[in-house]
Amino acid sequence: MKQALLIIDAQQELIEGNSAEQEVYEKKRIIDNINTVIEKALNEKVSIIFIRDVDVANGDGPGFQVHKDIIVPTTAIIFDKAATNSFYGTPLNAYLKENDIEHLVIMGCKTEHCIDTAVRTATIHQYDVTLVGDGHSTTDSKILSAEQIILHHNETLHGHYNVDHFSLVRYTNEDLFKPSHHTYR
Repeated sequence: MKQALLIIDAQQELIEGNSAEQEVYEKKRIIDNINTVIEKALNEKVSIIFIRDVDVANGDGPGFQVHKDIIVPTTAIIFDKAATNSFYGTPLNAYLKENDIEHLVIMGCKTEHCIDTAVRTATIHQYDVTLVGDGHSTTDSKILSAEQIILHHNETLHGHYNVDHFSLVRYTNEDLFKPSHHTYR
């Protein structure tokens, strides 16, 4: 089964925050976990795809780039998006189909927006998804803390399905590139 690691909006200004937005919850842990999973992906010869949101830092400068402490392999693919949905208006789905990808491991920011949307959309596009439960983050909302939002989405997205394809939540220390979706069908 061909796989890809999809890292969404792990951008400098989004993770660190700015004068209008707070930094994401447990930013150091998220950066460390993303780097750990990138290393695993490289060892498994899995495609690595970064998605950048053009709304971050107005799509320009250092704040727009992937966070400076995240390793971006020279073989990584980078797509830019203008919507919450990583599949909308980007070549992501075409790239995945052309490369016969069947399983996506997803990480990044922000949990309740771009991560949730990517997981659900991927299952609609007939990919099995592993969401890295300790590999996505967000900021507090007016109602819930970032920690509550993350825990809620890990609970909600574990076992989310669209008939034939679904998502599981697993963690950085697990063997993420040995999908276990078949044991749930």
